[in-house]
Amino acid sequence: MKPLKSLISLEEGKKILFSHIKPVEKVEKLPLTQANKRVLFRDVVASINVPPFNRAAMDGYAVKAHNIYSARSMEPVRLKLAGSISAGEFWEGELKDGECLQIATGAPVPSGVDAVVMVEDTEKDDGNFIKFYRPVYPGANISSAGEDIKKGQKVCLREDLLTPAKVGVLAALGEKEVEVFVKPLVAIIPSGDEIISPGEPLEKGKIYDVNSYTLLALVEENGCRVILKPKLTDNIDDIIKGIENALLADLIIITGGSSVGERDLILEAILQTKGEFLFHGIAVKPGKPTLACLVGEKLVLGMPGYPTSCLTNGYGFVVPLIRKLSHLPPKKEMLIKAPLSRRITSTLGRHQFLPVKLTNGWVVPVFKESGAITSMSEAEGYIEIPANVDLLERGDEVEVKLF
Repeated sequence: MKPLKSLISLEEGKKILFSHIKPVEKVEKLPLTQANKRVLFRDVVASINVPPFNRAAMDGYAVKAHNIYSARSMEPVRLKLAGSISAGEFWEGELKDGECLQIATGAPVPSGVDAVVMVEDTEKDDGNFIKFYRPVYPGANISSAGEDIKKGQKVCLREDLLTPAKVGVLAALGEKEVEVFVKPLVAIIPSGDEIISPGEPLEKGKIYDVNSYTLLALVEENGCRVILKPKLTDNIDDIIKGIENALLADLIIITGGSSVGERDLILEAILQTKGEFLFHGIAVKPGKPTLACLVGEKLVLGMPGYPTSCLTNGYGFVVPLIRKLSHLPPKKEMLIKAPLSRRITSTLGRHQFLPVKLTNGWVVPVFKESGAITSMSEAEGYIEIPANVDLLERGDEVEVKLF
């Protein structure tokens, strides 16, 4: 066993990782029904106007505006009702002076019509006539062709994240399918003789694998597919074979093991596959024993074995990496400022991520120890304590980044 002799800073670690991750370029075509939360491959240019015709924006009556300029509440204007139009219908005639048409919201506006009067400003008269109690200006209550989207307009851009609203735009253009980037594949490989999979009998001296499942959920939540590979034993040949079998993935994450035991085996195995060592050890708390290497062009991350350390680094390192890999925009952070409930001492020289919850307006630390997954499950977010700060007092205002 050998202690970690040197640590790189958080900023340097991120810089190294981001310089060795390349966004996927594979593309697939999906039906619009499966496009939500996917990333667009190319710009979308409108092939039609939306709406494709002038249409009524209100239920009411289609008129020539000059026919009712003189309409007043006490002196209504009477126009002859020439017909009616429902949404989806088209009236073939041309409206004449002295006439009006009953029209439904969304119905095409016929030739000769330049305004729609809301039904609330009208009244049916005896016979086939309508009374109008208020004038309208030309264009009133009419949505013009192309008012929403004009033909030739760029409506969505490459690398846009498709939301329900953007899917609606594509549907309005009649797009049945859309080209999107494929979801990257992340291989998660558990390691360590002491762990067993959930569902298996718990033997003496064994613990259930936590890290593979927390990271799997985190990776899927951020736009990637996941393959959970078989567990590595503490054997060099087994580790080499496990890594080689995972190289079809776009990113490989190895979980479990200690900072100076199994992690040395993983590093040795990677070097035997002619991998390139990037770093081992980051000045963060928790999560110091993080390992990064390249095997071919694939980035391999070795994550700390303790659940809190592993998941903390998952939020701090893995999420930004896989979002870049997926062409996703950086995750929007929800921030809340509030006072700290008690004094906190940190470790100078190490950037600390401290899990917290919010209770009655106070920020309450919930960290127990790195091996306790409840440190994270009970947390609503975390605060960051810079490497040059060793003490925060009760009442100090801190910024909470919510999960």
